[in-house]
Amino acid sequence: MTASSKIIMPNLLALCAGALTAAEDYLERARHGIASRVVVRSDGKSRLSDAEQLAAHGYAWNATYVAALAGIFDWARRAEVMGRFGESEHLILQAAYGEYLAQLLGGIPLSQSEIARPADLGSGDAAVTLLQDARVAALIERGNTAHVRASLAARLLQSRVFGDPGIDDDALIETREQTRRFAETRIGPTAHTWHRENRLIPVEIINELAQLGVFGLTISEQHGGLGLGKLAMCLMTEELSRVSLAVGSLGTRSEIAAELIGSGGTQEQNARWLPGIASGKVLPAAVFTEPSCGSDLSATRTRAIRAGAIYLISGAKTWITHAARADLMTVLARTGSADSGYKGLSMFLASKPRGTDADPFPVAGLRGSEIPVLGYRGMKEYEIVFDEFGVPAGNLLGESEGHGFKQLMATFESARIQTAARAVGVAQNALELALAYSSERRQFNRRIVEFPRIAGKIAWMAIETMLARQLTYCAARAKDRGQRCDVQAGMAKLLAARVAWSNADSALQIHGGNGYAEEYAISRVLCDARILSIFEGSAEIQADVVARGLLLPAN
Repeated sequence: MTASSKIIMPNLLALCAGALTAAEDYLERARHGIASRVVVRSDGKSRLSDAEQLAAHGYAWNATYVAALAGIFDWARRAEVMGRFGESEHLILQAAYGEYLAQLLGGIPLSQSEIARPADLGSGDAAVTLLQDARVAALIERGNTAHVRASLAARLLQSRVFGDPGIDDDALIETREQTRRFAETRIGPTAHTWHRENRLIPVEIINELAQLGVFGLTISEQHGGLGLGKLAMCLMTEELSRVSLAVGSLGTRSEIAAELIGSGGTQEQNARWLPGIASGKVLPAAVFTEPSCGSDLSATRTRAIRAGAIYLISGAKTWITHAARADLMTVLARTGSADSGYKGLSMFLASKPRGTDADPFPVAGLRGSEIPVLGYRGMKEYEIVFDEFGVPAGNLLGESEGHGFKQLMATFESARIQTAARAVGVAQNALELALAYSSERRQFNRRIVEFPRIAGKIAWMAIETMLARQLTYCAARAKDRGQRCDVQAGMAKLLAARVAWSNADSALQIHGGNGYAEEYAISRVLCDARILSIFEGSAEIQADVVARGLLLPAN
């Protein structure tokens, strides 16, 4: 009997199953209690009260924790069926339940300066009932102890395996392994140099990614893609982001553009654009955000005015990733009146020549400048200005005005699932860097990984990375089944982004002063991790999406 087997709680799966039921009951009681406080009606429609935002967002985080516990429980049962539920997996499950149940009762950190406690939700009585459940109390007492974390850290140090991912499809396993081999051999050795020199990802790497199938992964075989699902997308994205967030994000633009065109475009638009996107010959850029709008797309000011056979687009856009090198811009612009809100927006497929560092936008009616950034380098960010930029009328997505917002919303589930997968890759990268450094760095005649708090940090990084991973996979599986999963996708991004930042921060702390030096990769990972809770909808927006999805009745 190993040391870890002595601290694994008996009948762990049954214990967690009962605790999960109790947590779900607590969440339902909290929902009934909070709905009357946070939901208000005006103009015949329901909305969330601004004055009760902490309570609503706190509820969203509570729901995210319960969904994460459900996801990791499903992972454990899956691993057990496959005969891959070993001691490390037992320890991960036990600690995950112990800690997240404790935080449900004691308070969940929404950020470094905000904690949502049961009292903030008005769910104090429900919390007392939850704590009185013997299974919950036992897991809180014994689930995530220092001994549990130490035992898990020792196993991670010995095996360098961070828990079985729970994939039971041979084709998906091969996709994951093939991508990992490519990432480690072709990207890993030079990714940090690209970051430090603020260089674009080399074209030859993009071409090799295209051959690997990154850009056409979920595009139908009819249009030159591989026709795989969102879970495959997650696996590939995670492995690429594990060595470089920028490389892992290259496919995001293709994913968004392909889904926009595939779901909202005409047959002719599908036939024209999807094969090029799938092959990597057409690199897209998403051109949605404006300086004065941020996440409020209804305030979009960029205008598209019909002039015969073309539309003339004028306006400013910002935070446009990979804009100079892109061949195709998916542009959200207003075709309706200034006060038409969401209903006046349309989506355009605007082609352009690829630019260079010397001449980033070599086309009439378009100019731009680079935005220097701390991290997420390799594609570059731009502010761009359209000045009567001409787009053929046939490039209006769906060839019908006023559907741009609806078309864009249809892509948000996939985009947020992929962003969650990117965050999981960054979290895994930070974990591996921390373990590698702490197992080599010696202080006071000991490897620093032998100090309990260092080992405990590493163990918790592995536990929470698995929680985020499995929640992301749950959202991807739901999407692959054709189910609506906007709430699940929002939860996955919300949690995974926080885990990526937490892991990166802990990993840099483990590196000590060296972590603050640019020569160490963890300095890049920290900068990369910080953006994940901002783009594709900030953490606050994600919490609002989840809260609205769970608390508001259908209008």
